[in-house]
Amino acid sequence: MPVIVKLPSGNWRAQVRRKGKYISNTFRRRADADTWALETERTIDKGIDPKAVNPRTITTFSEIIDLHIQDMLEVGKKIRRSKSAVLESLKLTLGGYRLQEITRSMLIDYGKKRAKQGAGPATLAIDISFIGTLLTHAAAVHGIAVSPEEVRLARVALKRLDLIGDPQERDRRPTQNELDDLVKYFDEKPRQLIPVGRLIRFAVATAMRQQEICTITWDDVDIRNRMVTVRDRKDPRKKDGNNQRIPMLNLTGYDAWQVLLEQRIVTRGIGKVFPHHHKSAGTAFQRACKELKIDDLHFHDLRHEATSRLFEAGLTIERVALVTGHRDWKMLRRYTNLRPESLHPKEMEREFAKSSLTPEVLSEMFPQTKAL
Repeated sequence: MPVIVKLPSGNWRAQVRRKGKYISNTFRRRADADTWALETERTIDKGIDPKAVNPRTITTFSEIIDLHIQDMLEVGKKIRRSKSAVLESLKLTLGGYRLQEITRSMLIDYGKKRAKQGAGPATLAIDISFIGTLLTHAAAVHGIAVSPEEVRLARVALKRLDLIGDPQERDRRPTQNELDDLVKYFDEKPRQLIPVGRLIRFAVATAMRQQEICTITWDDVDIRNRMVTVRDRKDPRKKDGNNQRIPMLNLTGYDAWQVLLEQRIVTRGIGKVFPHHHKSAGTAFQRACKELKIDDLHFHDLRHEATSRLFEAGLTIERVALVTGHRDWKMLRRYTNLRPESLHPKEMEREFAKSSLTPEVLSEMFPQTKAL
């Protein structure tokens, strides 16, 4: 017998378990859930895969999502974790709507409701974008009678209401004192199994993401050339096979190669360089920030910090990109927040190179420069 329950959203979820098969779907009306459950049981009895979506029988937005996933898997495209989470959320909130109910006014109401629930402009923009993609795919690939134009109009309206927009770029850079305090905090905790202090130093030295650091193995380390290969590195235009070789530098105040040598002693050069789950490391980092009263600092901010320090060390855009993995300056710029005072030493070095005066002579002539 199918199980049909009412969700907090007011929708109805139908679950069918029959002959070792399981499938569920969400509907706005109890009657639609009952009908679908009965038809699904009949489909299973006929020996047909119940998860195989037939475009000709699609009536709900939930089925549009299932069809999209089915099509992507058929052509070998993986549904990644972030996309899967958004699709699951849309299924819960909008899955029960019939296709003719996906209108401009309904989507505007959905946006207002999501905003009241705490969804920010960037999050809501992602939701609306996915809805548009799903409907466009259904119309273009299968000729299903849906209107992506309704989504476009809803997007315009929600943007004018300031409910959707671009993500706010962070410019939070940790101070050196904050980094020192964090590293000391973890280094002085003998029971701390995850070497978060070392992770912090390595992150600022390499500009690697938290998950990337916890993924690299000793097989990825080129000892002779002091390089590390980051496999399938995140890139919006190339999801798979984006392997990049990253130099282990000592330009940001932390020596990446030295950190690797320390980890080699701990791991004996076997398996992962940092054999820890990245989420556990992130949790420990946030807990330390709270105890040390370091406000509004995320582990990912260390990537911003590393990128800025590489520029402050005098590297060109092209060379910084070789470390960070960014494809162009636009993508790289949002991770960069240079401190104006960092320009002074470089400017003075250039002047010294042009002049016959030594820094010592200049210090005597201009005592205020001694502090620099």
